[in-house]
Amino acid sequence: MSTDAVIRPYLSSDRAAVRQLCCETGYLGKAIDPVFQDRQLFADYLTSFYTDWEPESAFVLEQDGVVKGYLLGSRRPLLHQFHSLLTNIRLFVTGIFRYPRYNAESKAFVRWILLNAWREVPAAPRSIPHFHFNMLPEAQGIAGTRELLVNYFNHLRAHGEKQVFGQVVTFEDRRGARVFERYGFRVLEKKEITKYRAHRRDPVYLCTVIKDLDDGKLTEYAAR
Repeated sequence: MSTDAVIRPYLSSDRAAVRQLCCETGYLGKAIDPVFQDRQLFADYLTSFYTDWEPESAFVLEQDGVVKGYLLGSRRPLLHQFHSLLTNIRLFVTGIFRYPRYNAESKAFVRWILLNAWREVPAAPRSIPHFHFNMLPEAQGIAGTRELLVNYFNHLRAHGEKQVFGQVVTFEDRRGARVFERYGFRVLEKKEITKYRAHRRDPVYLCTVIKDLDDGKLTEYAAR
């Protein structure tokens, strides 16, 4: 991680930057637009709970005064599930009205969500904290990832949490599950995400990874 980069808690003033970054990295680390054109719905689905309902569990990576990465987490799984139910209904209705104006790629994305997404998401625990994170290409690196995780895990430990899970996208030229194994994670389940087949030749997977927060592995790795 660059020496001018800072990991800090999320602030309400970061909301627009987080939503923009979500869209700029939403397609396997690149802009989501070739896959789905509706940035507002995309950002609402992936970020609104964390920025609006549980901002205290979010952290950002700031470089030269610009937010270039984030980790969004939750230690309130029931609240997150309740929010997801409400949000999915709202976004479904909104998407139905906007669907006729979408381009062919966006319509294909919507069809995948309705017909296949529920089959391709790997199983995940329903009663423990979770997280996901994204970084712009110029900010990507093991050090930044590690520091975001360390800050979030310290937050969880301070509230007495014992485990955490994440769902991470993996493919051949990007981070794989073995990176998370360094930090004490183990893979629960891995499934191919077929929505990307029309855009790239190599398969893309979503992995559920889980970690015991008292195993000390991330602390030991961070101290090296």
